Amino acid sequence: MTDVITSTPQRQVWRYIPGLVLCAVLVSVAIWAGSFPAVAGAGFSALTLAILLGMLIGNTVYSGINSHCDYGVQFAKQRLLRLGIILYGFRLTFAQIADVGVSGVMIDILTLSSTFIIACFVGQKLFGLDKQTTWLIGAGSSICGAAAVLATEPVVKAEASKVTVAVATVVIFGTIAIFLYPAMYHLLATEFSRENYGIYIGSTMHEVAQVVAAGHAVAPQAENAAVITKMIRVMMLAPFLLILAARVRQLAPASGEQKNKITIPWFAVLFIVVAIFNSFHLLPKAVVDTLITLDTVFLAMAMAALGLTTHVSALKKAGAKPLLMALTLFIWLIVGGGAINLIVHSLLR
Repeated sequence: MTDVITSTPQRQVWRYIPGLVLCAVLVSVAIWAGSFPAVAGAGFSALTLAILLGMLIGNTVYSGINSHCDYGVQFAKQRLLRLGIILYGFRLTFAQIADVGVSGVMIDILTLSSTFIIACFVGQKLFGLDKQTTWLIGAGSSICGAAAVLATEPVVKAEASKVTVAVATVVIFGTIAIFLYPAMYHLLATEFSRENYGIYIGSTMHEVAQVVAAGHAVAPQAENAAVITKMIRVMMLAPFLLILAARVRQLAPASGEQKNKITIPWFAVLFIVVAIFNSFHLLPKAVVDTLITLDTVFLAMAMAALGLTTHVSALKKAGAKPLLMALTLFIWLIVGGGAINLIVHSLLR
């Protein structure tokens, strides 16, 4: 009996290893593939490639090794995800806000809030989608793509298939935007300066990698403004999650202990704390760069785990409505987001 007890902790640790190793291998391949200029230039980040590889394995050979890998995969999908969101704060400083000024902050706030409000309306009222799918797609379109979807998942307690559907919309329409926005610049050059067009890109496109690709295709000035504006938008993820958590609690069943329990996404609070800490530049740049690399690995492992646990049948079951909802938001971001940019720039000129 003593032998069984003493061996239990060791067994509990080892049962996580196979799944974590599998996720790490997929991430290694994703990072390697993302290092090719053609892949990186198309806006495919390690996160996107990791989930695609995860889905490939998850829908082919994973069923045969699921019993050995599930503990580690679930750990990556839940624990490493939260840790990755916290470390994401090392990418940001509050000094970035000053670089784009009041207009950039106002544009981000108005674009984010209007997009998510529209998402809630069209998702549930127009397309009849459930709240979880609506919130996930809305978060991905409003804030920072796949990272926002992943951060929203533990707050709304969504199923893996719904998370993957939301991420898929980011991949599809974000990829289209990479080529569309530079093409539109030649039509809108009389309305936007290069810097202001960069703010337009950063305030309306989905993924950070996609923003970099589109801004780079326009001009260096546009790229810099786009990245800074996007980072400010990313910074709004934490308050967004706190507000959403309060809304989820409000919509919880009126009876039972769950309604009375205050749910705070502490990883979102720690995300802000890390960003504040990073604003003081107390750590050497080499250390911060290492933490950012580690953060990319953690988030990519969470994406790989998500892909491993998602089946194509679940995506087919979701139907065309999520894509139509995401398309509606995509059109709003281009047209409505552009109008918000022009109005704010004209008022604060």
